[in-house]
Amino acid sequence: MNDVMRERIVRKLDSLPDDRIYEILDYIDFLESKYSRRPAPAQNPIQRFAENVEDTLRAGKVSAGAIAGTMSVLSKAAGVINGVANVGKSVATDVVNVVTKPSSPPPTQSQPPAGE
Repeated sequence: MNDVMRERIVRKLDSLPDDRIYEILDYIDFLESKYSRRPAPAQNPIQRFAENVEDTLRAGKVSAGAIAGTMSVLSKAAGVINGVANVGKSVATDVVNVVTKPSSPPPTQSQPPAGE
């Protein structure tokens, strides 16, 4: 999908109430099951967990507003977890770089010529 189309869809979605957004999500799931040429991209575990919580709430007939609030909290928590994971990756990369960096030989001290 090109960026212009993606932005157009997001703009249209932003104008709708939450309960209509879930109808659109259901329709997209239907279209995907019927016409998808390739599998959907893999989700990270945090995203998969959040979507499972959302689907469970929807199946329990929880109001769209309550689901939106819950998902907002989960989204913020996921952001924090991703931030911590990125910091951990950065620290691990720094440690690997320090450990694998070839050590430089100690500076040589110039010796005065013999006889001086």
